[in-house]
Amino acid sequence: MMEKNAKIYVAGHCGMVGSAIVRELKRLGYGNIVTRTHAELDLCRQDEVEEFFKDEKPEYVFLAAAKVGGIEANNSALADFLYVNMMLEMNVIHSAWKNGCRKLEFLGSSCIYPRMAPQPMAESCLLTSELEKTNEAYALAKISGLKYCEFLNRQYGTDYISVMPTNLYGPNDNYHPTHSHVLPAMIRRFHEAKEAGYSSVTCWGDGSPLREFLYVDDLADLCVFLMNNYSGNETVNAGTGKEITVKKLAELVAKTVGFEGQILWDTSKPNGTPRKLLDISKASNLGWRYRTELEEGIRFSYEDFLNHPVRAER
Repeated sequence: MMEKNAKIYVAGHCGMVGSAIVRELKRLGYGNIVTRTHAELDLCRQDEVEEFFKDEKPEYVFLAAAKVGGIEANNSALADFLYVNMMLEMNVIHSAWKNGCRKLEFLGSSCIYPRMAPQPMAESCLLTSELEKTNEAYALAKISGLKYCEFLNRQYGTDYISVMPTNLYGPNDNYHPTHSHVLPAMIRRFHEAKEAGYSSVTCWGDGSPLREFLYVDDLADLCVFLMNNYSGNETVNAGTGKEITVKKLAELVAKTVGFEGQILWDTSKPNGTPRKLLDISKASNLGWRYRTELEEGIRFSYEDFLNHPVRAER
């Protein structure tokens, strides 16, 4: 268990996941939280990261920093996604180990699993077949990070764990028109269509893919729970165990936003992976369960979008 006065470093605290972890730690009474903005510490610079860990010596690390994006961002910047994510995670994990970090938690993504993995996807299906090409670079980087944690455990006896969330959404999300994930992109698109009085909105693909969504504050709850209750070389899936078609999701977002026009589908655009449902039995067996249902979470997210319009420009 993390002591309430332990020094805890949250890497990526300005992002959606990192900020949620900071909120959860503060809610639980952890007061010695260390953070750095990108301007203060570039995690891709090995010398800067080594200096930071040498000076701060955090006892616990949540590694939530990452370069993230939706299908278009991933597919158009493969080299960037591989380089940035590989560099920052290797620098942080390695420096944590060199400076005696007691426990580290690495945050990944469900895209690490094979494109055609058996559904729901158990942690054991990792590296059993080919990855989805549109986010292969990001997946390879995340697989490398979780494997480095596993190999440090095996070689040096560290206590480093990894968590693989499903699609996330919630406060502090990225609502960029082309670089965001499907749910926040829909929130922005339907909101702008409503404001402009458009009669229709066009979404990518045919609406058939199935997706699972986890509210980010529920993930943060699991992250702290696992830091206090789990040790092991195998990653832990984070999800709800429920899925929805992208078509139904679009209808739900439109209803929440108040857009009453027609929803059209551009089938010349990629669908991405046909189905991505996580097997969450491991987290469930440890005693954890999500709290926020999708319709309620989308409502919270839309309120956040309306209250923080600057996020829409990122």
